[in-house]
Amino acid sequence: MRRIKVDGVPQGVSQLVHGSMMLHKDRMDDCGELLDAYVQAGGNTIDSGHIYGADSAMAIGAWMEERGNRSDMVIIGKGAHPYEQSRMRKTCIESDLLESLERMKTDYVDIYMLHRDDPNVNVAYILDGLNDQLEKGRCRALGASNWSIARIREANAYAAKHGMTGFACSSPNLSLAKPNEPRWAGCVSMSPEDEAWHGESQLPVIAWSSQSGGFFTGRYSPAKTDDADMVRVYYSDSNWERLRRARVLAAQYGVTANQIALAYVLKQPFPVAAIIGPHKVEELADSVKGQQVDLTDEELAWLNLS
Repeated sequence: MRRIKVDGVPQGVSQLVHGSMMLHKDRMDDCGELLDAYVQAGGNTIDSGHIYGADSAMAIGAWMEERGNRSDMVIIGKGAHPYEQSRMRKTCIESDLLESLERMKTDYVDIYMLHRDDPNVNVAYILDGLNDQLEKGRCRALGASNWSIARIREANAYAAKHGMTGFACSSPNLSLAKPNEPRWAGCVSMSPEDEAWHGESQLPVIAWSSQSGGFFTGRYSPAKTDDADMVRVYYSDSNWERLRRARVLAAQYGVTANQIALAYVLKQPFPVAAIIGPHKVEELADSVKGQQVDLTDEELAWLNLS
């Protein structure tokens, strides 16, 4: 499995990042089988978040402890999610990280991301709190999840000017299907302008919802409207056309439309990894096969209706 370089993470981040919301401490046999298969396929990165709760984090920690492989793994932690009000405070940045470390039985996460932004809070204050966690050895790199490009640029410019560590990666939504509106409040999906900036800056992207919530699996159609969130976020004429084109290329490559959609994300002109959420080993294998499809620039443009 290919890896991308993220400053501060010497072993690199595998292009397929294993999500953790499906992991449960009381089903460790299933978790172990799934994570073992992921590592066997060449994966080395697990995405976690304080808001995901103790259960999934404890499952990650129990698995790493049993396998003795903490130093081989890249763990992404996320904190300071606003819940119902802003929590972009140093105390929250620290407490969320400390609690996550305790849950996962580790002294550090490899990448610590802020799960949302609060544009009303000065980047100097935020970076001061994050760099304090770096200096204490609780993380090795910093990331921004659902931050605008403008705020990332502002933060990294401030860090460079004042001898601090800035964001080494960004984690927005990036997928072939373009959302009509954010699935969750405060979420950021990449625009063409965002993609152009990442192409110029080469700041790595760790994309969430990279397979559009299963839009390309065949489970959805214009006539099937029982899933209100999918209808609200992804149902549009342009996305149905993207699905049709993904099926055309899937037939040519001998893969599925879902694998084509993942291949689209991974073939961008900047370093990119995709967070996947398999519940079964078979679903993991499906994503691994998508990572092996090498689309041309012309096919990428055609898929995206360009």
